[in-house]
Amino acid sequence: MCKECGCESGAGGAVAGVGEPRHPHGADPAHPPGPRQRADRADATLATLELNRPLLEKNDRLAERNRGFFKAKKLLVLNLVSAPGSGKTALIRETALRLRGRLRVGVIVGDLATDNDAARLRTAEIPVVQVTTGTVCHLDAEMVAQAASQLNLDALDVLFIENVGNLVCPADFDLGEDLRVVLLATPEGEDKPLKYPPLFHSAHVVLVTKSDLAAAVEFDRGQALANLKRISHHAEIFELSARTGDGMAAWLTFLEQARARS
Repeated sequence: MCKECGCESGAGGAVAGVGEPRHPHGADPAHPPGPRQRADRADATLATLELNRPLLEKNDRLAERNRGFFKAKKLLVLNLVSAPGSGKTALIRETALRLRGRLRVGVIVGDLATDNDAARLRTAEIPVVQVTTGTVCHLDAEMVAQAASQLNLDALDVLFIENVGNLVCPADFDLGEDLRVVLLATPEGEDKPLKYPPLFHSAHVVLVTKSDLAAAVEFDRGQALANLKRISHHAEIFELSARTGDGMAAWLTFLEQARARS
């Protein structure tokens, strides 16, 4: 996981696609390390492991600062996490369109490269800020704070944070959200919660997405729900399709009720 590989030790990502990647994991193949470099690298690895706790504690402090700031703005903030291709962008876009006139939506989008998802979301005529993380496989609280400063939060009711597509590292990083929403797309298979228990256990809400494809991919709905209840037993579960609209009404009602409590 990220706390083991040490990738959280870099500086913040680039907001709106500007800046350099935080940390290249690979070495330069043209300059292989010598014996002394390998020894130094081994020492550095040990040091990184020792620093994990302080680094995560720093993120947690920043996350609490974000949470207090968002609360003062009376925002409902959701951190959407999933594997790549589970439908986060399509879900947010459809949610924003269906909430128009009911709740004001803004989005922070995290991706390693490109602003493709941000461009798709802007077609819904909502404010969007892109965070390009380079080689970093998750958003952190500092990135979210920098991105949020570019939004007029007083003009929003709901802030979606579309995290980098990854089922491992985001589990360790609190962003200051009210709710962590984990997506499970039917083509991924019903055993994903068992394969990635830390993230699914951390979920406040689980969305089973692309329900319209369930029959085509032979998705075992009963087994999937049983696995979710085993790992995400405290989470609310919704089954929906952003493409067809099936199940969206219950999701929208949930958001309106959650916003009223924020």
